Amino acid sequence: MAGGALEGIRVVDLTSVVVGPVATMFLADYGADVIKVEAPGGDLLRKLGGASKSGQLSPKFLHFNRNKRSIVLDLKQAESMAALRRLLETADVCVSNMRPKAMAKLGLSIEGLREINPAMIYCGLVGFGQGGRYRSKPAYDGIIQGAGGLTAIFEKSDGEPRFVPMTIADHTVGLIASQMITLALYKRQMTGASDAIEVPMFENMAAFVLSEHMGQLSFDPPRGEPGDLRVLDAGAKPVATKDGHICISANTDAQAFAMFRAIGQPDLCVDARFNSVKARYDNVSAYFALRESALLNKTTSEWIEIFDEADVPAGPSHTLESLFHDEHLNDVGLFQTRIHPTEGGIVDITLPNKSQALARTNYMLPPLQGEHTREILTELGYTAADIDSTFVSGSVAEPYAPVTKDTLKHA
Repeated sequence: MAGGALEGIRVVDLTSVVVGPVATMFLADYGADVIKVEAPGGDLLRKLGGASKSGQLSPKFLHFNRNKRSIVLDLKQAESMAALRRLLETADVCVSNMRPKAMAKLGLSIEGLREINPAMIYCGLVGFGQGGRYRSKPAYDGIIQGAGGLTAIFEKSDGEPRFVPMTIADHTVGLIASQMITLALYKRQMTGASDAIEVPMFENMAAFVLSEHMGQLSFDPPRGEPGDLRVLDAGAKPVATKDGHICISANTDAQAFAMFRAIGQPDLCVDARFNSVKARYDNVSAYFALRESALLNKTTSEWIEIFDEADVPAGPSHTLESLFHDEHLNDVGLFQTRIHPTEGGIVDITLPNKSQALARTNYMLPPLQGEHTREILTELGYTAADIDSTFVSGSVAEPYAPVTKDTLKHA
């Protein structure tokens, strides 16, 4: 038994790369039986996300696909489509990030899915809402970052449009999709009604950015320029110290005045430019600039100790390596080493949110491509002979067989 809040919920996962797998991993982590349906070539992220011993379990794939089972079906073949339809008949949820035209071509439009399983919840992750003129455009994280205004934030801040150097749109929209799916499951439990959900990346990220940065465009008529000048200022960045950088967020009067005293400039507490929240907002560039020279005479750890004592919010500006070794993350057990049959030791990121009974209890390693194909087909009622003939026909792929010392002995 999986345990967890979503135990007993079956999710057919027709997604790949990041946005969909993030959504379905959340469901899997909390007990859902997520069946990842892969084409014979496998999820692109198996290779795109970095090197691995097996060649199919890249680091990024590992972190987005734990607690799932994998079946490989060639949906160009009639036998595979029949198996998929049988699988969908058993599902509570179907999630896809295929374009709607591709789904319709497979007979899996919303109407087609309802014919297969009227009680099933369908969630379609799309680049652009299907009611708009961009509906047929392909979308990747970088496309959405630019269209959704994330690159404009950098341009407003330092003069150059840039991407956030991670798939932030995929992550954000994937988590939003998981929220929408759990809402739909709750509604179905309460009313018996299923739902078809459209989760567009562009609209979600536009709303995400504009809720922060519509600024004076929030009024009709507009009262000024868009953007929160406090966070868009070029000085809104980690501050250099004697040996690295530190992050400070002194927002309230109490925090700002405590910071002024800590850096040895208590007179700034009564400076008309900085003596109130509004004054510091109106003079944000000067407020940020005064820190640049003040913090160079001590190390980051020395300043953190000083600011902690003064109750000024501050923390390190980690490198990727130092973040991995952060003592607090070690205290709370965010990382756990596990042994994978093909990769050896892997470092898993555990669930950051703690609960007494919401998370699943039987952890499953990220699956090899097609690892559970036979198992799932057997659950669907296929006999061993049926499965063998299907394998022979090439409609589904044999599970990946890792090379071991024993297989080498018998080669």
